[in-house]
Amino acid sequence: MNEITIPALVPFPTEGNLTKLIADRSWFEPSRVILSKPLGDGWAPVTAREFETEVRETAKGLIAAGINTGDRVGIMARTRYEWTVLDFAIWYAGAVSVPIYETSSAEQIDWILNDSHAVGLVVETPANRELAQSVLPAHTKHVWTITEDALGILRNTGSHISNDEIESRRNSLTPESLATLIYTSGTTGKPKGVQLTHGNFLSECGNVVNAAADLFMKPGGSTLLFLPVAHVFGRMVQIGAVYAGLHMAHCADVQGRLMQDIGSFKPTFVLAVPRIFEKVYNGAEAKADAAGKGNIFRKAAAVAIKYSQAKDAGSIPPALRAQHALFDALVYKKIRHILGGNVEAAISGGAALGTRLGHFYRGAGIRILEGYGLTETTAGATLNLTQAQKVGSVGKPIPGTSIRIAEDGEVLIKGPIVMRGYWQNDSANKEVFDGEWFKSGDIGELDSEGFLTITGRKKELIVTAGGKNVAPAVLEDRLRAHPLVSQCMVVGDNQPYIAALVTIDTDALKSWIVNNKKEGASLSDLTRDPDLIAVIQTAVDEANKAVSRAESIRKFTILDKDFTIAGGQLTAKLSVKRHVVAKEFAKEIAELYQD
Repeated sequence: MNEITIPALVPFPTEGNLTKLIADRSWFEPSRVILSKPLGDGWAPVTAREFETEVRETAKGLIAAGINTGDRVGIMARTRYEWTVLDFAIWYAGAVSVPIYETSSAEQIDWILNDSHAVGLVVETPANRELAQSVLPAHTKHVWTITEDALGILRNTGSHISNDEIESRRNSLTPESLATLIYTSGTTGKPKGVQLTHGNFLSECGNVVNAAADLFMKPGGSTLLFLPVAHVFGRMVQIGAVYAGLHMAHCADVQGRLMQDIGSFKPTFVLAVPRIFEKVYNGAEAKADAAGKGNIFRKAAAVAIKYSQAKDAGSIPPALRAQHALFDALVYKKIRHILGGNVEAAISGGAALGTRLGHFYRGAGIRILEGYGLTETTAGATLNLTQAQKVGSVGKPIPGTSIRIAEDGEVLIKGPIVMRGYWQNDSANKEVFDGEWFKSGDIGELDSEGFLTITGRKKELIVTAGGKNVAPAVLEDRLRAHPLVSQCMVVGDNQPYIAALVTIDTDALKSWIVNNKKEGASLSDLTRDPDLIAVIQTAVDEANKAVSRAESIRKFTILDKDFTIAGGQLTAKLSVKRHVVAKEFAKEIAELYQD
């Protein structure tokens, strides 16, 4: 099957805009708790009426500052409650929000503010403000700082603006009105501004929420948003939660507070990139190893995978069911506890999760529903659902969306979720559109049931000197599954064989060092340690089982530093910037091909 279309559950809107989600919820369910604000180690509930009032007052401040309908306003902050208030307030003022990652460099901030012609900017901290002001263009006339009471200042500034002005502004917006410009990180060249409309988000969130109603509309349901809201996936979660009336809270500090916030908020489902699920698994395995219970954990993992696979086969043998019950008490409930204890399901996107982890988590009592999409498709274009899941695939098209596989294997996407186009970039638009079809740049396959599997990135296909086409993601996903591996990048373009750069997960390494009596050794020393090399070789051998010999990793090198967002090697969604890594570690790559 080369093309599949799923009928829309929610038709593309002919009127209205995203502000209606808040206004209607406040009118019909004013006392419903839809958000919670962090309050020390607890949470302060926010009702629909309270939230709408805060949004409206913030919008009045923006209008008082001279923000006009259609103006662009930047938001440079981590994921936090104020981000959501500001996003909706900008729309209430009739304007367009422009996310900027708080990790952005001065050069990136300069480009986004100038290319979007943003007239205002909200930053999170004085440090963010100082960086932005070093490149602030003349047309960006206002800068507000969240930690210095930006919302309070806007509220006071706009106290004289009438409700009629707000109603006029927000009612002027239609489904075709521009809602946001999201600048893609890109692998080459300047970031491109993806134009997403109110209709794009209403269609995306409406159809995802209704298709996955058991998650989004579950009575008492809740989610903790910790993805960057500057990224389209986090934005879809934010708007989708508001659309559904799902109780939502934010976690700004993923490194320092995520597990603590999950433990206190206890969401019923979460949305995350695969690396979060890999970290939870690897952390649990490392903890078991440190306690001398590593073999029990690995046996439990194998049983969970077999149990999930047996569910797909339609029959679970009694012996396997008994083993599963035993390990549920010993291991699986602890995994569920790490995720707050109430999580029954999760949506994973941004990269491939992998079949092994998909089956493990489902066998452990947490369904991870993989999806697939891009900034240009307003996040999810396909999604596995509770009632239609195939582990290892990225699901079927979301309702209202069509997927087609081109002759060269590229995934083409059509539907109301596809962007209006890139901002002021006609040449780029001509490259990515084939009539109504958006060319994703990803290589994929549709099976006989309509499930999509992504096999690689068109531009990332490696062609060896022998002419073999190799999709690096297949190997990289398998290799990263090992507890000691943090990141990896497969190389081999125009080379005689495939090789890899591997970085080490320093948290997992701590227990390995103790167990192997390597105390005192630095990471640089350990990259040449025969015992660590042997362990990574087993991970490479496991990864190679997924491919032919011609595609397999023949050599690898362990690096003495990890790939990070701050270091510039990773994008905000934790994808490896291949061109950056290739340039930074050109010497190490060259050495992999020296006899």
